[in-house]
Amino acid sequence: MTEQMEADYVIVGAGSAGCAIAYRLAEAGKSVIVVEHGGSDWGPFINMPAALSYPMSMRRYDWGYRTEPEPHMGGRIMAVPRGKVIGGSSSINGMIYVRGHARDFDTWAEMGAEGWSYADVLPYFKRSEHWHGAGGDGAFRGTAGPVHVTRGPQRNPLFKAFTESGTNAGYGATEDYNGQRQEGFGAFEMTVWKGERWSAAKAYLRPALKRPNCTLTRGLVERVEIVEGRATGVRLAGGKLIRARAEVILSAGPINSPKILMLSGIGPAKHVIEHGLPVLADRPGVGANLQDHLEMYIQYAATQPVSLAPYWSLWGKALVGTQWMLTRTGLGASNNFEACGFIRSRAGIEYPDIQFHFLPIAVRYDGKTAAAGHGFQAHVGPMRSKSRGAVTLRSANPAEAPKINFNYMSQAYDWEEFRTAIRLTREIFATDPIASYVDHEIQPGAGAQSDAELDAVIREHAESAYHPCGTARMGRRDDPMAVVDPETRVIGVEGLRLADSSVFPLIPNGNLNAPSIMVGEKAADHILGRAPLPRENLEPWIAPDWQASQRESHAQAAAAE
Repeated sequence: MTEQMEADYVIVGAGSAGCAIAYRLAEAGKSVIVVEHGGSDWGPFINMPAALSYPMSMRRYDWGYRTEPEPHMGGRIMAVPRGKVIGGSSSINGMIYVRGHARDFDTWAEMGAEGWSYADVLPYFKRSEHWHGAGGDGAFRGTAGPVHVTRGPQRNPLFKAFTESGTNAGYGATEDYNGQRQEGFGAFEMTVWKGERWSAAKAYLRPALKRPNCTLTRGLVERVEIVEGRATGVRLAGGKLIRARAEVILSAGPINSPKILMLSGIGPAKHVIEHGLPVLADRPGVGANLQDHLEMYIQYAATQPVSLAPYWSLWGKALVGTQWMLTRTGLGASNNFEACGFIRSRAGIEYPDIQFHFLPIAVRYDGKTAAAGHGFQAHVGPMRSKSRGAVTLRSANPAEAPKINFNYMSQAYDWEEFRTAIRLTREIFATDPIASYVDHEIQPGAGAQSDAELDAVIREHAESAYHPCGTARMGRRDDPMAVVDPETRVIGVEGLRLADSSVFPLIPNGNLNAPSIMVGEKAADHILGRAPLPRENLEPWIAPDWQASQRESHAQAAAAE
């Protein structure tokens, strides 16, 4: 197969969705070629969970994309890490496992993605995961899938102090935010197994490659080959053609999938023509609807020496790394995001629209410390921004990066919600027991109180949570802005599918690896012509007084206990 470069299915991209599809197609006996431009995921920087800040800034593993100057963020050019490696972004991400809220997927169905409501996608989340949690909501969880999902040991006292303070502030506790109840504070889950990152490559691709009918090849895809309206394969840089007897499946991610579509003549006609390319399918939605999560690091200096700061020294990192290399245990075996929270910003919001990631050190995502000494932080940001951006071609050269403009904070609503998120975070950190660990606020700092002062801080310091999606959204075939139909078929071209986070109509309420894998799992059944897994009509927990109250009363919290 490698010599003749032909298979039933050609999958472009060995990321979260692509790996899942490759596994399911190969399992069904179909011949598969997976094309990936990136290299091996071997090495400690990828496999040690605590080293997560390194691979996303290494050109060996990351495409190195940057935004255009963001007009509402003071013209800042911001990083857009995307995995250029086996496993895609699941090999360079923070390993946080969040499905999203049930209502996210119900909204997808309402937006035209019929068959993708929560009842429809829950069976695919369950099929994908091997959950190792204790307690929680077993009916909502899968225990035999390829993706190992675990929780950290929470040995640091700051984790429980944070979650207890969130509960004491009136937001309640959740035993399993990926189960029935997302709202509240509790333990974070991560794709870590036996002390190592458990990427989509480990979960799906490596088992698939053990079969004789699945092959991996490296190469930069220049375009999809389309003959008389049907995709017949993909053309690589250098001229090599990989033929698909059945279908081509794009799973190159929310930046590269729309780029490849446009290079193939599928996209907004005027934009495609501007770059001297033929228009094979006029789809104005290609590259549009770009969404992301922005977040702020709300950081505090600690009154007690309880943070991870000592381990951020050269000797501390050497100690952690040595223990991990020898035993796969210790601080190196965790992403150290072991506590979280999901809350509603105000009364009248049905389900959470603010997420917290807690970390027991004051440090940037890229590993740079914010201040000397002990500290801690919460990453906080709105989950359902109304701002929309776009991915467009910079040129017709496949080797050139596309233009990426998120148009962050372009809506007045986003500013209002972000200010609220910061103020509510401060309330939580002023609540015991975490309040007893607070010495002073590092960022934004006590001087940022008014709307204008907070806006200035957001403009200067808000960072991407690295959750781009939506650039080839799913919808009805008669929707002019839809790019794929609910069976993940690219509208206007036969024999071409697209399945990754590009197809999300609306960004989910959390991190994107889990729903991207789910899309791959469900798309595989559509590709194989199988009936979808039976719907599971399990209702999520919704605060009973959400229309009138933003948080629980003490009486309600006591009753829940």
